Amino acid sequence: MKTNTTKLGLKENWKQFTILVIVNAFVGGMIGMERTIIPKFAEIEFGIASKTAILSFIIAFGIAKAITNYFTGKLANRFGRKNLLLFGWILAIPIPFILIYAESWNWVIFANILLGISQGLTWSSTVVMKIDLVGEKDRGLAMGLNEFAGYFAVGLVAFLSGYIAQKYGITPYPFYLGIGISIIGFLLTLFFVKDTRVFVHQENTTNTTEKLDNIFLETTFKNKTLSAITQAGLVNNLNDGMIWGLLPIVLLSLNYDSQNIGIITAIYPTVWGFGQLVTGKMSDVYSKKKMLFWGMLLQGIAILFIPFAEQFYQLAAISAFLGLGTALVYPTFLSAIAQATNPHQRAESIGTFRLWRDLGYAIGAIISGITADIFGINYAIILIGVITIVSSLIIEIRMPKDTL
Repeated sequence: MKTNTTKLGLKENWKQFTILVIVNAFVGGMIGMERTIIPKFAEIEFGIASKTAILSFIIAFGIAKAITNYFTGKLANRFGRKNLLLFGWILAIPIPFILIYAESWNWVIFANILLGISQGLTWSSTVVMKIDLVGEKDRGLAMGLNEFAGYFAVGLVAFLSGYIAQKYGITPYPFYLGIGISIIGFLLTLFFVKDTRVFVHQENTTNTTEKLDNIFLETTFKNKTLSAITQAGLVNNLNDGMIWGLLPIVLLSLNYDSQNIGIITAIYPTVWGFGQLVTGKMSDVYSKKKMLFWGMLLQGIAILFIPFAEQFYQLAAISAFLGLGTALVYPTFLSAIAQATNPHQRAESIGTFRLWRDLGYAIGAIISGITADIFGINYAIILIGVITIVSSLIIEIRMPKDTL
């Protein structure tokens, strides 16, 4: 008789877990390639000055990634996590070439639709696979390590692309990073990553969490815990979409060069990334509700200070506090969703959460772009800061005290 050798846990599966952490760093690197330079790329290469038009690349990215997240969650059990991860990397490979040879802004939009689909497939797959491997005990730590790898890579590549743009020009050299990242990510996945569906069946033998009647509706609206987390996820990426699109423009207006813009914009995702090494494990021990409340509140307050800062150290400090606030909530979102759902419904519930969370990119870009064009950038930033603080209050009021 064949014995079951499948064991849940971080220590038990550390080799495969480490490979997935490395893969997710390459996933994050694809975002970092654009993080610093695209607004300046839009103005220099295509003469685009409208804030709404510049932010259109984030709108395209956010909608594509959000929809893909949802279907990745639904299809993960049917086609396998590894297959979806591989397909995501295949879509990533042409992106830097499209940006290098772009003849119009529409090419950039198309590249970011591809990037959104690719990120939805790759990042969602690595999240679900790590949760599959570790079981309940170290779920927060697993998410902290996953998001650390991804967002540290975002920050590192954002800095590198800004440095390269300053030294060699806005194109094509910064996009060469993306070529290397996408090819290595694909090869790592192809040869070293193993599918993790078997771990879901193993965990389900001991899990007692009741199944949801309608995963989409419960995660979005009905379940107080899941819906409170979902709205905060949306607002978190709503403000991130604003920071991604408008912060480089603010820094350009203050006469910062590409290298210093790269440093300031990189501090935020770097602190976000490193912070999750601590906050991920914290979410296994401390109240997830309190971590979500304070994280969203800190983000909102930091954003409200941006219009009143001009000095490098002030903007660097704001970027750091924004990263800290995001670090408190990001791994906590995912570990809380995983804890509140049945293992067989987890991938789809996480997919629904990530659908709404990443629609925040598009909603944030639309709101902040239109507000900036009509009333000015400072008003757009203040509006997003207020929305973020309101989100923290929704967590405090709606999320039950006796859960998570």
